[in-house]
Amino acid sequence: MAGHGFALFATPIGRCAIVWSERGIAAVRLPERRDSETRARIVQRFAHAQEALPPRPAQDALERIVALLQGQAIDLSSIALDLDGVPDFDREVYRVARSIPCGSTTTYGEIAARLNERGSARDVGVALARNPFAIVVPCHRVLAAGGKAGGFSAMGGLKTKLRLLMIERALPQGLFEGSGLSS
Repeated sequence: MAGHGFALFATPIGRCAIVWSERGIAAVRLPERRDSETRARIVQRFAHAQEALPPRPAQDALERIVALLQGQAIDLSSIALDLDGVPDFDREVYRVARSIPCGSTTTYGEIAARLNERGSARDVGVALARNPFAIVVPCHRVLAAGGKAGGFSAMGGLKTKLRLLMIERALPQGLFEGSGLSS
């Protein structure tokens, strides 16, 4: 496996992390409780990753992520990803998810239909739960049937997903109900 570097960076939702290789962005992590937990998760997945100043492509990516999290309608779909080790089905799901514009949402079932995999909404959900590219592959923009929020595996779970949708002004009516957040 190629060498990886990583950096933690401040955003309006907390300190995120970005991991890169010479092929592109290998992961983006949402905030954990502490930086030490974020670093531990990165090293668990990328055993020889070194914390470093990001090279220009990774710096550009993290600046665009920060801008999006500040509420700007930024398109992250041109950020190069290092898809090494990502299963083919997941790659296809991520490709479709990356086409969801900022401020919009879709459903797991709609992604399955776009992949000509009708009935595999659950498989789409599993692929998105494994998404190593938080924000860049906007799994937070994918909802369950009927406009329900669905799951979210990042720290903070559903509250984090709803917060990201709120930042992007993409919250369908009724999504706040029972979320503990107010509009």
